Amino acid sequence: MGGTSGARLHQILGSVWGTGLGFQAMAGSSGEQAADYRSILSISDEAARVQALNQHLSTRSYIQGYSLSQADMDVFRQLSTPPADARLFHVARWFRHIEALLGGPRDKGEPCRLQASKGRRVQPHWSPPAGTEPCKLRLYNSLTRNKDVFIPQDGKKVTWYCCGPTVYDASHMGHARSYMSFDILRRVLKDYFQYDVFYCMNITDIDDKIIRRARQNYLFEQYRDRKPPAAQLLEDVHTALKPFTVKLHETTDPDKRQMLERIQHAVELATEPLEQAVHASLVGDEVDSLAQVLMEEAKDLLSDWLDSTCGNKVTDNSIFSKLPKFWEEEFHKDMEVLNVLPPDVLTRVSEYVPEIVDFVQKIVDNGYGYASNGSVYFDTVKFAASEKHSYGKLVPEAVGDQKALQEGEGDLSISTDRLSEKRSPNDFALWKASKPGEPSWPCPWGKGRPGWHIECSAMAGTLLGSSMDIHGGGFDLRFPHHDNELAQSEAYFENDCWVKYFLHTGHLTIAGCKMSKSLKNFITIKDALKKHSARQLRLAFLMHSWKDTLDYSSNTMESALQYEKFMNEFFLNVKDILRAPVDITGQFEKWEDEEAELNKNFYDKKMAVHEALCDNVDTRTVMEEMRALVSQCNLYIAARKASRRRPNRALLESIALYLTHMLKIFGAIKEESSLGFPVGEPGSSLNLESTVMPYLQVLSEFREGVRKIAREKKVPEVLQLSDALRDDILPELGVRFEDREGLPTVVKLVDRDTLLKEREEKKRVEEEKRRKKEEAARRKQEQEAAKLAKMKIPPSEMFLSESDKYSKFDENGLPTHDTEGKELSKGQAKKLRKLFEAQEKLHKDYLQMVQNGSLQ
Repeated sequence: MGGTSGARLHQILGSVWGTGLGFQAMAGSSGEQAADYRSILSISDEAARVQALNQHLSTRSYIQGYSLSQADMDVFRQLSTPPADARLFHVARWFRHIEALLGGPRDKGEPCRLQASKGRRVQPHWSPPAGTEPCKLRLYNSLTRNKDVFIPQDGKKVTWYCCGPTVYDASHMGHARSYMSFDILRRVLKDYFQYDVFYCMNITDIDDKIIRRARQNYLFEQYRDRKPPAAQLLEDVHTALKPFTVKLHETTDPDKRQMLERIQHAVELATEPLEQAVHASLVGDEVDSLAQVLMEEAKDLLSDWLDSTCGNKVTDNSIFSKLPKFWEEEFHKDMEVLNVLPPDVLTRVSEYVPEIVDFVQKIVDNGYGYASNGSVYFDTVKFAASEKHSYGKLVPEAVGDQKALQEGEGDLSISTDRLSEKRSPNDFALWKASKPGEPSWPCPWGKGRPGWHIECSAMAGTLLGSSMDIHGGGFDLRFPHHDNELAQSEAYFENDCWVKYFLHTGHLTIAGCKMSKSLKNFITIKDALKKHSARQLRLAFLMHSWKDTLDYSSNTMESALQYEKFMNEFFLNVKDILRAPVDITGQFEKWEDEEAELNKNFYDKKMAVHEALCDNVDTRTVMEEMRALVSQCNLYIAARKASRRRPNRALLESIALYLTHMLKIFGAIKEESSLGFPVGEPGSSLNLESTVMPYLQVLSEFREGVRKIAREKKVPEVLQLSDALRDDILPELGVRFEDREGLPTVVKLVDRDTLLKEREEKKRVEEEKRRKKEEAARRKQEQEAAKLAKMKIPPSEMFLSESDKYSKFDENGLPTHDTEGKELSKGQAKKLRKLFEAQEKLHKDYLQMVQNGSLQ
């Protein structure tokens, strides 16, 4: 120990113990201990003094407590290096102990009091990791037109109301777009973000469209059942065409006008042959058949005409409930096939009429509604003038759009007399006085029926109260429907926050064209399911943003099919790897750099997926990240197999299980499946894969053994039978054998239709290759024949046939003058000479071939 260090030690010990500042050891009194240290400090020889201190500390326990001033601590900190001599072990240990005990600097004059455990070192100070800011879920909120952080009003509970269908016709792909998209959002909030979602949806079974369609169907069926004579049918069709033509000429919307023109054209085509038959006085089945064709083509035209003339005479109210009941049932069937979760509660307008009447009455009582001729209207002017309310929150720029407002009121509610009942053109009906031929319910204002917008407000308000977390619907419902919903609900509750987050799904187009049920330009869900599975439709939606326009086209669906096939092949490959026999310890293999790299990519992709879901549930990015993860796995598997090494089972299984979990959350896997897409009929209790795979594995091994013997014994017939089993027989059963050179055959259970399509595609590709090969051989043969024919021509004759170009030739057959008798230029003559010489060589080669007998 150097002199400086010794002096500092002397200074410290003298300061601590020599002045008696309160040292107390674990053994002995403070006085005895202090006396020991004084005797040590009194030794003049520094080396002897340190050795004595070391000896003394070897017989004592560690310090239990002491008190130091800030000055004492500052002096000790100057002596930060323990003795280097290994024999002074206890002194060095004492220094380290003091270093561990001392805390940070205190305020001036404040003593440092440290407590050490009895006979043990204390733990050093621990600081928690800084961490990273967790990603927060943001949803695109139509109320702000921004992605807002999602904060439910009541902890993890989420109240959600979704506008349901107006059930008067078959559900179409527009419905699928909206309800499947909301189903995905609902599943993500519930199963990924772990929110407690209470999901409500309505069925609109009282509406102008339903009333008109029910009457039209009823009157047309009666008309058809009367079986009018052909002449009467023709007369009625001509009568119905008159108002229809007027309607056509008054229509300015190009899409609607095109639809009406198509109807008119179809009716005219069906009318002409029936008129000819009537004029020819034909009778019997031929005329009846032509009349039936006209009846079907003119159904819409005749229905409109019958409703306009006889609709007010319909008094049987049961027809207005029969139609929506039928189509509601069909809607639920379609949603079940699409794997759309049923709502927690379903409301029907017809079941909430008393609540709707009370809702309207309170709006009137609050001063925002007024009665007029048995109807009740919402006073938009008074509401907008209120300091605590605002009208048109979602689409303020659309306020005053009379076309949109009248569409919201309904076809039966925009007559001149009805419009004149309003104080302002922007006012809308809360309650409509029923006219003859319409259903009605008693209320304080006379018999009537609910307006369209009030239905959702009353039903949602009854179940969810004065404020809900989420309201959802299609993009086209923003104005006037949802803006009017907001206004009348906030007028009822006298608040300004009925909905916190408004979500609107994007439009659906069909091959780039607008889809509309009223324009008869739509594809029903049932028709769509004839071409593609529910999973493929869902994958198509997942691959697009839920709030943007989606184009339902062959390209869109082909992308979904390819994605499904890509993921399914990965799952099948992982299943094959997991089926390989291995003992328990063999399941856990040493990780090399490849496994570490793949695992890092796995966690990176999981983080990217989480960030994408936080970003407005961006499933499009999620699907791409999942595809990229599978691509990385495929490269890893291929590299392992190329080097004849077994891929890591546990790592691949973890990745496959994660992907399966995400697809289950998205609703793309309906049935219970531990890994990948399920095999077998949906809803089947039989686990087809676990049942049949052992037998298929035995068959595969037997086939491999037979093939090996057949190759060794050179028996091609057996190899052909083996290929036929693989290519023709097993695909019919939904089984695919994949032969690999030098490796066991991979056995996969795949959907039968998929395999048959693959087989047909394989045959088509092989046929195309054969056809191209034959075409190439034919072209080559033709080229060789043409070349041979050219070689046969002597150079002296090659230009003589071109009399349309040349008029004179020399003794060798070379042209000298053109057709006009002008001598050829030197450049032209030189070019012809080169051609002559080339032909001369070809002809010599031909003569040589003839002489050698090499021509066939």
